[in-house]
Amino acid sequence: MTSEPAPDTVPNGIPALDEQATKPVPTAPEVLIITGMSGAGRTRAAAVLEDMDWYVVDNLPAQMLSHLAGMMTHGVGGVRRLAAVVDVRGREFFADLTPVLSSLRAAGTDYQILFLDASDEVLVRRYESVRRPHPLQGEGRILDGIAAERELLASVRERADILIDTSETSVHELAREVRAAVQSGPDEALRVNVLSFGFKYGIPLDADHVVDMRFLANPFWVPELRHLTGRDAAVRDYVLGLPGAQTFIERYLDALEPVLAGYLGEEKRYVTIAVGCTGGKHRSVAVSEAIGAALKERGHRVTVTARDLGKE
Repeated sequence: MTSEPAPDTVPNGIPALDEQATKPVPTAPEVLIITGMSGAGRTRAAAVLEDMDWYVVDNLPAQMLSHLAGMMTHGVGGVRRLAAVVDVRGREFFADLTPVLSSLRAAGTDYQILFLDASDEVLVRRYESVRRPHPLQGEGRILDGIAAERELLASVRERADILIDTSETSVHELAREVRAAVQSGPDEALRVNVLSFGFKYGIPLDADHVVDMRFLANPFWVPELRHLTGRDAAVRDYVLGLPGAQTFIERYLDALEPVLAGYLGEEKRYVTIAVGCTGGKHRSVAVSEAIGAALKERGHRVTVTARDLGKE
């Protein structure tokens, strides 16, 4: 964390005005260094952080840490949370990690080290399953590479702020542990995309749920509504006022809640609900907007899009 001047001074030592002293201090950027044993889950941990909107850099030479941290401190690029994977793939560059960490502390940059580990037996089994050599085994066995890596990482492991042993951990459990380790606020909400579409143009390939609104009367056959869309108040009121429309929406949302909670429990952070009608212009658009608004009220992160709006 970059040190701030005392509240009654400014950087050049001149006393600050009262209103300057009361200005809120910007939130310091977060820096997380991901390291640990090869095969212990660094890639998975990095992917989890990327899904949480961290800026992730993989296989970063240790010397580059200072440059990236400096960019964050000075607000370059708007990056506030940096996760850097630094490991023995960097070869001779990895030897510079310890002095680089010391220089970061001396410069006032706050950081945490996430160290991923696993037993030798598990690491051997994982390497054999993917049929790849350990980066340090050379002409020897996988165990030789693991032993060499443990020796190189010993001092970094001792400095780790977060240590996760993945020997008996599934990919979903690892994701939960990583999230819990770095989460400073409330649990991350599920991201829900409510997508309206027309069946005559095909069902969206990425749909997790498909909702068919063709059981409702079609506004297309109402002359004064035909040229409008489900985003227009007249069509929206017509569709949502049809018998069964509100009942369906309310019961569908109630049925959806345990499903969305289950997705979070299984580390599925994105879901697409596809709401369809014949052409994707009237019923599906009005209902998708209503479902999206209700999901937002229930605390979910929601986007509502209309795939086929504007097509003939």
